[in-house]
Amino acid sequence: MLPILNTIHEKLSGGKAAEALERLGAALLPVAARLPARPGAVLIATGLNVALARGEAAELEPLVGKVLAIRISDAALIFHFMITAEGFSACSASQAPTVVISAAAADFVRLAMRRVDADTLFFSRRLTMEGNTELGLLLKNRLDALEFTWQDGSLPRPLELARALRRAAFPIPGEKQIRG
Repeated sequence: MLPILNTIHEKLSGGKAAEALERLGAALLPVAARLPARPGAVLIATGLNVALARGEAAELEPLVGKVLAIRISDAALIFHFMITAEGFSACSASQAPTVVISAAAADFVRLAMRRVDADTLFFSRRLTMEGNTELGLLLKNRLDALEFTWQDGSLPRPLELARALRRAAFPIPGEKQIRG
């Protein structure tokens, strides 16, 4: 791992730093709830696309053309995504999602940092799934199998990040997708 990433990881892994980040996040939730959802959806989709660039985008093939929503329950935020052949793309809320995954913001952060697994949150009723739960479980299993770049200490290259952002914000015309 790069030395600077080691330092950041160590500082963020400590109990006090992690608690401070969670308190900061909780304080920002009321502000975040007033912001438009699309920029947040683009950022989340970009992160997922970076992870997919290192994994197998074909893993999501059964989900292509479906709309997914992530609801941050304690911030009254909901982000909509369509799944395309190239990955995740932010979309509007005009299309009913196939699956809605809901949890508190801190629980989603813990999931992203791999501090807790989705099954633990699900069975403790802190993560819920509505709609087509079979597709939701397929998505969960595919995402669980991805290796996130920050775990091995390598940062995405600028071109890789730009491609992931383009896929998240501007899907390719003609791709199998649901327009939102």
